[in-house]
This record gives sequence, C-alpha cells and structure tokens, in this order.
Amino acid sequence: MPTTSLPTVLLIEDSPTLSLLYKGYLRHEDIQLCHSSTGAEGLAFIDGQCPDVVVLDLNLPDMEGMDILKVIQKQNLPCAAIVITAYGSIDVAVDAMRYGAFDFIEKPFSGKRLLVTLRNALNSRSLQRQIEQLSQDFRPNYHGFIGSSLAMQRVYRIIDSAAPSKATVFITGESGTGKEVCAEAIHQQSPRSKQPFIALNCAAIPRDLMESEIFGHVKGAFTGASGERKGAAEQADGGTFFLDEICEMDIDLQAKLLRFIQTGKIQKVGGTGTKTVDLRFICATNRNPLDEVAAGRFREDLFYRLHVIPLHLPPLRERSEDVLLIARQFLQTYSTEEHKEFVGLSPECEAIFTAYPWLGNIRELQNVMRNIVVLNQGQWVEAEMLPEPLRSVRPQPQQLLKPHKTAQPDTPPPPQEILPLWQVEKTAIENALRYCQDNIPNAAALLEVSPSTIYRKIQGWQKNGQDTKTKP
Repeated sequence: MPTTSLPTVLLIEDSPTLSLLYKGYLRHEDIQLCHSSTGAEGLAFIDGQCPDVVVLDLNLPDMEGMDILKVIQKQNLPCAAIVITAYGSIDVAVDAMRYGAFDFIEKPFSGKRLLVTLRNALNSRSLQRQIEQLSQDFRPNYHGFIGSSLAMQRVYRIIDSAAPSKATVFITGESGTGKEVCAEAIHQQSPRSKQPFIALNCAAIPRDLMESEIFGHVKGAFTGASGERKGAAEQADGGTFFLDEICEMDIDLQAKLLRFIQTGKIQKVGGTGTKTVDLRFICATNRNPLDEVAAGRFREDLFYRLHVIPLHLPPLRERSEDVLLIARQFLQTYSTEEHKEFVGLSPECEAIFTAYPWLGNIRELQNVMRNIVVLNQGQWVEAEMLPEPLRSVRPQPQQLLKPHKTAQPDTPPPPQEILPLWQVEKTAIENALRYCQDNIPNAAALLEVSPSTIYRKIQGWQKNGQDTKTKP
C-alpha cells in the first residue's frame, strides 16, 4: 500500500447501505478512509495501524461498539472516536464520553453533521499532537544551561541539529551569556563526547605565546622552552577545539590558523615536521564579527571558513522569564556550598530581579547570588540583602507578584446579586454552546471541563425541569 500523509479515518459499520452512505458523505474529504464491517476487523485494524479517527457504530454484529471504546481508552491509543447509534439517549452518550468518545451522533443525521464532527475530531487530534511534540521538545535545562524561554528552546534545537556534524559552529553573544557552556553542550551532544574538549581563550593569552599555546613547541624553540610541549590543537585530537574570543587573535596568527583549518596539519613552533589531527572547531566572540572584518581586525577568509553554523546566545534581558529559574539554582548551589539555610527569594526581591536589566548577563547574576549567600543569613533573600545597583531598583507595582501577607482591603467590594450555583453553571454552559453552535466537545474545551460533564448537566436539567426562570 502506498504511503500517505493524509489522516486515517476508520469507519466501523456493519450495514452495507449505511457504509456507502457515510463514504459518500466523506468522499471529498482529504482523508484516507478505511472500512471494517465487524468489531473484530476494526480492532485488528486499530492494532496494526492506529487511525487518527474512528467512526464507530455502537451496535455491531459480533460485539458492542462500547467494547472497542474501552480498548481504545485502556490502551491510551492516540485516536479520536466518534460514536454513532440509532438507540441514542443521554445515558448512552454519557457512557460513551466516559470511555473517551470525542463526540456522539444519533441516527439519522445529515452529511453536514458528520463532516463537522469529523473535522473537529481531526483538528483536535492535530492540536493534541502539536502539544505532545512541544511537551517532548520543551526542556527547562540542557547540558549546563538553565532556561525554559522560547529563545533558549531555539538554542537547544540548533545544538541538537548541529552536534552530530563536524561543521564549525560560530557562537556569538554578549559577555556572560554562556558561550563556553554552549560549546561544551555541542561537544557533549556530538559523537566526540568521549574525546577531549579543549578550550582556549584568545583574549587571555599574551600574543607572543599564542602560537605555542595552539600548536605547541619543540625544545629550544624560544627562551624558556626547556622541553617539547603539546599544543591545544594536538591535545584536542579526536575531540573538540574551542577558540573563545576568536576576534582577539593577532591578525598574523589568523593566517596560520586558516592554513591549519584547511589542511588539518599542525607544525610546532621551532619544528620542521607536521602532524595531522582530527578535531571539530567551535569558536565564539562577544563582538560583531562582520564589524571586525570591515575594520580589518579579522580576516574575511577566516571568517567565512569558520562561520558555517552561526549560533547566537540571547542576553538575559531578552529571556527575563529565565532570570528567577537561574537565580534559584544559584541560590541552592551556593547555600549548600556555604552551609546556609536560604530556601528562596522574597516577592519583592523577585520583582527587583525581574526588573533589573542584567547587563553582565548570567555571570553578573551568578556573582550577585554568591555575594548574597556569603554575606547574609536567613531563609529568604530580602531586598535589603541585595548589593548595589540592585538595591536601588524600584519595580513597578504590577511586578510585585504576591505580598508577604494577605492584604486586607480598606473597604469591602460593592455587593452583587447572588445567584444559585446551578443557574450560574447553566448560563455559562448555554453561552458556550451558543458560541460553539451547539458543538459540545468545543464548548467543553472552552469551559475546561470534560464533554461528559456537560452531558450530565443537561440530563440533570431535563430531569428536574429546570430553566433560567425556575429555581430548584
């Protein structure tokens, strides 16, 4: 059978006449429609290929359709069931919804009724799959990163995609955003994770020693070279070589680095022979590399050789929802290290942290949390414990998430008409049904209740003869 990306709909109906009728109703739909005439055939189909939607007659020649519903619910199968029966009643509807039916149609019905219900079921399944996928992909932390914001979720996905390759990753971002953490995450996700990860900060090493740090040197290569030494590139053989602050590298050394990247061969300072190494390059800078190229401080050919997979780390002020997550993690870590009893941040402190711009990014937040833990005692971090400049921050009133004590209003709210609870519920349900054109599953979704709840409420109102003008 040829593969198809169309959603699969299984019709379980024993009547040949009705089967042809339903197929005619659905003939113009973009679906793969399959048919089973018995419950056993339907269960075999579901077991082999779980459809997106099952259109199910409750009265089958070999079993009750409700038994098929029970199987779908028990096995938690990812399909929506639309129940069809000629023996409709509220009790049957409630039972069907209890066993996970998406909707309930009573014979006879029009083609339009079936189409609307089927499309709603397919849309529901599509939305559920998207939610499941997002839930699986969502990560509050990742290889040393802490962050649940959408910006960080994008970073995690880029790392996932780039890590298996040998392609060079060029990381950009402000100081303190975690560029080395990012490089290590790529290494840990890659097939080279068991091999060395060697990092070299191009801004922290004197210019005249940089070449030796990268390529190594032989004995006597320069004053103080008392023996042969492996450089960082050779130490990273088989693994990952991370060059941090690459734009700080001397322009003359950039030419040697370019030749090394192109050939994969290193030559030690003072040596004559070469050695081939196998490594993956990752580099990072807190500058705009194109500005450095335009200014003549960074070679254009080296930039394009390294700039294969760009990855930008957002500053902390652009992922403010992560600030408190990171702060709490640092608080827990440093409290354990310092044998302190801190358990959290006060609401005022949380509001200040959220309002503060964090120009030093995660590194600044890390230093602030260590300062607080070392210099203070207590269980909760209060505003007076904060160092400057945070102590001077005055958050807006709406940023104060919750007060320490329950605030008592100065005056009671104006009295309102008190209605019976059943009447409030009935009005809400009727409004939702009117808005959804009497589609009970959609109304239930808006009200955040189960469709069976609405069926039960309707049954109760009908039984008691209640309406909006009649009190119980």
